Amino acid sequence: MRLERLLAITMLLLNRRRISAKELSERFEVSLRTIYRDVDSINQAGIPVISYAGATGGYELMDRYGIDRQHISLDELQSIIIALNGVQGIMDEHHVAGLLDKVGALLTTSEQGDVERMSNAFMIDLNPWHSAEDEQDRLHQIRVAARDRRVVAFVYTDNYSQMSERHVELHSIVLKGYVWYAYGYCRLREDFRTFRLSRIRDIQVTDETFEPREDRPQQPDLLRRHPGERSRYPLIEMKLRFAPTARARVLDFCSSDQIETETNGYMRVTASMPDDPWLIGFLLSLGANVEILSPVRLSERVQAEAAKIVALYSKAGSLLR
Repeated sequence: MRLERLLAITMLLLNRRRISAKELSERFEVSLRTIYRDVDSINQAGIPVISYAGATGGYELMDRYGIDRQHISLDELQSIIIALNGVQGIMDEHHVAGLLDKVGALLTTSEQGDVERMSNAFMIDLNPWHSAEDEQDRLHQIRVAARDRRVVAFVYTDNYSQMSERHVELHSIVLKGYVWYAYGYCRLREDFRTFRLSRIRDIQVTDETFEPREDRPQQPDLLRRHPGERSRYPLIEMKLRFAPTARARVLDFCSSDQIETETNGYMRVTASMPDDPWLIGFLLSLGANVEILSPVRLSERVQAEAAKIVALYSKAGSLLR
């Protein structure tokens, strides 16, 4: 335990300009006397620690002292630190903080300022907008289950809003488009499935372990590059016409080679997407800003769903009168 603390103190000194004995004492939950002994041991090991007295005093390493990082460039270290800062909020914070200390220890004093400026200029935040404590807890449990190859049990709500209890041999977790997914073999469906984290409830990590199945796909279906492989639903080729006011939404979901802009600002989009329940909801969310040019059957389905909405609110309005 003391050896680990000595190493951690050394990493902190390498990573920071100056740190007080009081701060070290509070961080490692030991007495000031213990910190004094630890710093003395570090000095005796040949690492030059300088002590400064006074209100702004503390410990720091002799200038220009650092660890030989061999072939890792400053730009590469900056990229590592930016990535670690990005995942810190969604993973074990103590683990990532310790890793950041170790990576930061590879920087010289003069380089630390450059990395800090770069980190402030380029930021990554992988937390979803609606992130809550219970979702963070689910993510942690899924990570543990995937790591230990344990079967998980949970209640899942599918695309049709049907709830069912699942037992899954969990293989991995996936972050795709700011959404977390769990991937594994579902014993209820007797096939590999991808589960959206936000739809998982009452999760339990069981004591049962499993061995990976030989017929397991190399990667989850939502990571496959061809859009037709991302869903078990068939592809539907659409031709859509968007109003200029929907330009931001079009740019969010379509690539530039799918968009043809008319002289009046309207946009024609040709795209192929899985014909799953999400598609109708997406088109309805655009309201009058989109016109379905083809296929006709898709236009008819959107009309039918819109008619249901009109009927619902017409009924509600009559009850209020």
